[in-house]
Amino acid sequence: MTQGDDDLDGLVRKRIRALRVAQGWSLEELATRARLSQSSLSRIENGQRRLALDQLVTIARALDTTLDQLVETAADDVITSPVIDSTHGSMRWLVKADPGMSVVRRRMTEPPPENPARMRAHPGREWLVVLSGTALLMLGHRRYRVEANQAAEFPTMMPHAIGAEGGPCEILGIFDRDARRGHQSEDGDSSPRRAGR
Repeated sequence: MTQGDDDLDGLVRKRIRALRVAQGWSLEELATRARLSQSSLSRIENGQRRLALDQLVTIARALDTTLDQLVETAADDVITSPVIDSTHGSMRWLVKADPGMSVVRRRMTEPPPENPARMRAHPGREWLVVLSGTALLMLGHRRYRVEANQAAEFPTMMPHAIGAEGGPCEILGIFDRDARRGHQSEDGDSSPRRAGR
């Protein structure tokens, strides 16, 4: 076994124990859920028993995680730089764990359009938090004031638009895969416009 294998082995054992403790489970409870003996699980956690793939699969299921997550190693590319879109006044980061997701930071100075014909509707969900100022979120014919540190989440099949109210505001939004595609197809790129973010 190489040093890298030893490191991964130790990491997996620590994860099993940490996930068990986070659930508030005793060795006996996890052993029962994973259909292992308590002594086997104890030896797995303590490094006194070899890690077997079939046991890791059942332990991962019992902990409500996946084998991939249980054995995942730290990536070298932990830091992500934003893609800056000065035309639309936004920064965008892709979420590496799910390339269909993206995070967008946006400063807005104009109110949203109130004309439903200028609002967007497309598959997906969006989530946003107001970092500073006050945002006005239009969902169909309803208006929502979203103040600093408040968040909003909504299905994007509802016609929507967002803008500033009473001065500049800054938001941080998360787009799921479908919402991101909806904005890409409308903009011709991956940058959301002011009217829909």
